[in-house]
Amino acid sequence: MDKQAPEAQISDNEALARARTGDREAFGVLYERYVQRIYNYVYYRIGHPQEAEDLTARVFYRALQHIHHYEERGLPFAAYLYRIAHNLVANWHRDQSRRKEIALDDEPWNPPRATTPSPERQVVRREEEERLLQVIRRLPPDRQELLILKFVDRLSNAEIGQILGRSEGAVKSLYHRTLIALRAELRAAAEDQEA
Repeated sequence: MDKQAPEAQISDNEALARARTGDREAFGVLYERYVQRIYNYVYYRIGHPQEAEDLTARVFYRALQHIHHYEERGLPFAAYLYRIAHNLVANWHRDQSRRKEIALDDEPWNPPRATTPSPERQVVRREEEERLLQVIRRLPPDRQELLILKFVDRLSNAEIGQILGRSEGAVKSLYHRTLIALRAELRAAAEDQEA
């Protein structure tokens, strides 16, 4: 890749065009731009850090292997990566349902905090986060995917629509229904806990 164009100045389309001709450094630019977003997406769909790393690597390996077949269809390159990730996650869930394993170190992931709250507050927060994750994991896969794209990757409704293959209005509607369902599930879980 030419040294005159720093990677921040290279557009996805330009990096894609170069990558399709075999320029691995150009693909590296795309990798650096999207690896954290794809990892977050995979991690929140499966909940296992090591498995998420493996699947993320597989997403980019597949993208690299098939980059010369990539066709521009008016969607961002991220949509292509998310589609590969979606398929790998679906396969992973299918495979997991066939064989059950009990992970000994299955701790929920908590991002580091700038300031450490009191131990009591940490326990309460961890319980709240775990309760929320349990409720989210009971949602249908398309709603889980929507929440990940919206709150983890912080994508707009239009971007989510491109990835999910839905209109922006359909995404807004699904988002609204998902929040209502989440609120009802959390309320029911809180009532069950109080009883």
